Amino acid sequence: MTMEAASPTPEAPARRVVYRHRLATRIWHWINAAVVFVMIMSGLMIFNAHPRLYWGKYGANNDRAWLQIGAVGERGIVQVGDARIPTTGVLGRWTDGDGRVQNRAFPSWATIPSYYSLADARRWHLAFAWLLVIGAAGFWLISLANRHVTGDLLPTRKELAPRHLWQDIKDHARLRLPTGEAAATYNVLQKISYVGVLFLLLPLLVLTGLAMSPGMNAAWPWVLDLFGGRQSARSIHFLAMAGMVAFILVHVTMVVLAGPLNEIRSMITGRYRLPAARHGETPR
Repeated sequence: MTMEAASPTPEAPARRVVYRHRLATRIWHWINAAVVFVMIMSGLMIFNAHPRLYWGKYGANNDRAWLQIGAVGERGIVQVGDARIPTTGVLGRWTDGDGRVQNRAFPSWATIPSYYSLADARRWHLAFAWLLVIGAAGFWLISLANRHVTGDLLPTRKELAPRHLWQDIKDHARLRLPTGEAAATYNVLQKISYVGVLFLLLPLLVLTGLAMSPGMNAAWPWVLDLFGGRQSARSIHFLAMAGMVAFILVHVTMVVLAGPLNEIRSMITGRYRLPAARHGETPR
């Protein structure tokens, strides 16, 4: 009897490792992650002191708010304009760790400090605001000098073409994330979101924060006029914070879907192992 030799199984090609994140990017990423979380949580405690938002220069309990979070009777509510949404147990009216019912906008697990203290929340918020501003300014300067912004973050004209944008949106909706060489660089949706955070949300947060400071109002009154009054600045500050929270949620979700070990390792060491390319896939 003769035995037919088995054909060897082809080995999968080794996945290429690329240097994806510069040192300045990695340092700023982790410092900023901690700073932003502290600022969001302390900001929510500050919001608890007056959980209503207005447009214009004036805002008090008897003025019409476009957003309010609180309790009506035994119900927690979020009200946007005339629309009232029940949120009992989550926002407005909730039970703390000791089993006591609290009528405050945001629960203790979401705020710094966890107990009600406007003074302590302001201390946390202002202390970390300096870290945010100094870190962001340093990152902007270094990223402009080493061409990280122009070379890695700014979308090209081809990427901004409607057909390309629509294809990228469809691929992400289907969870068809970039693989192979296409994963070596940021895709257009990443670029748009990172540029939006760096050059829109962060400057808005800083400027509207300055507009709410009495000391800055005296020194630079034009900052307050820029946003149409303190209450408008407070509303824009809150909306920019909400945009930052939305970015963080999407960012963390995409990291998990793309492979958290590879993604987190790349943000620690800078080195990223390219996902294996799909069969027959060519870079766009």
